[in-house]
Amino acid sequence: MKKIIYLLLILFTTSSCTVGRFAYYNFADITDYKIFPERKIENDSTDIFYFKNNEKNELNITLKDGGSFEDFLIKSKTVAFLIIQNDTLKYENYFNDYSKESIVASFSMAKSFTSFLIGCAIEDKYINSIDDPVTIYIPELKENGFEDVTIENLLQMTSGLDFNESYINPFGHAATFYYGRNLEKSSLKLKLKNKPNELTEYVSGNTQLLGLILDRVLKEKSISQYLEEKLWKQVGMEYSASWSIDKKKDGLEKTFCCINARAIDFAKFGRLYLNKGNWNGKQIVSESWVHNSTKLDSLKGSNLGYQYQWWIPNEKGDFIAEGILGQFIFVSPSQNLIIVRMGEKYGNVNWEDTFEKIKEVVKK
Repeated sequence: MKKIIYLLLILFTTSSCTVGRFAYYNFADITDYKIFPERKIENDSTDIFYFKNNEKNELNITLKDGGSFEDFLIKSKTVAFLIIQNDTLKYENYFNDYSKESIVASFSMAKSFTSFLIGCAIEDKYINSIDDPVTIYIPELKENGFEDVTIENLLQMTSGLDFNESYINPFGHAATFYYGRNLEKSSLKLKLKNKPNELTEYVSGNTQLLGLILDRVLKEKSISQYLEEKLWKQVGMEYSASWSIDKKKDGLEKTFCCINARAIDFAKFGRLYLNKGNWNGKQIVSESWVHNSTKLDSLKGSNLGYQYQWWIPNEKGDFIAEGILGQFIFVSPSQNLIIVRMGEKYGNVNWEDTFEKIKEVVKK
């Protein structure tokens, strides 16, 4: 028994051990940005974009149990909820000591931001095409059989990657990528279990390989600097943000997760895609990139409900950036609507159904 306790103590106190950090911090939390090194993302301009305010700030939704919408949000562990239509904040509320200024970890919503940067990198000619084999940019993966895996395969999660996405397995890939301190080394060890285009399997390793490609092509510029340049300073973000990295010195961004920002600024990313990549007359990323990222398509073996790191929940043109614990940027172009929900947990709620109900309430 003493030996078991001793081993557990070693496990919990060894800061250099991935498994130890998994055990100590387990499980993921929306304050995880505090435990990782980071790179800042700033908008040092005074040109800030503000949504118009709706003085009423109320949402008339009738719940089955007769409770208020605010009670529903509180019970579901929501910390921020925004509804924006026609550039007007129809509803904005924060809970559990969170406020407009509170930072929240994005988790996998960051995948959609990574996709945005891939689109920008193609337009800026850092990357030739989505049809390029991954091995052009990461030649070390040739020995792992990646010659037929393209950038589009990574974007669509059709690469055939052998990756354990479990968030409760301390020895799985997800824990290694989240808590580990050498993402490049871990990424170069990845292998395939299927041929590309055979099926869609959502695994974070695909997005981290996209991050490694960005890191290689940007060279001296960090991925965070590129996001700052292409998004934060272009759309008038109100607050600074950060991207968690694997280690302090020469760290690599965790592109499969871990952008840390405020709910109101996440909403602006939704607005950019709502407007087909155009921000008040300036095309930030091409309209075709936004279209291809969010369309229903299964021609190359991809899942109809998932494209370039965006979820497509229906055939109505809606699309979603989503992160674990229930982080959402929901965009409905037909309703000119953006909904941002940030939470400590999913709260046993089908959020896609909730967004549909809200669409009915705010219908034009």
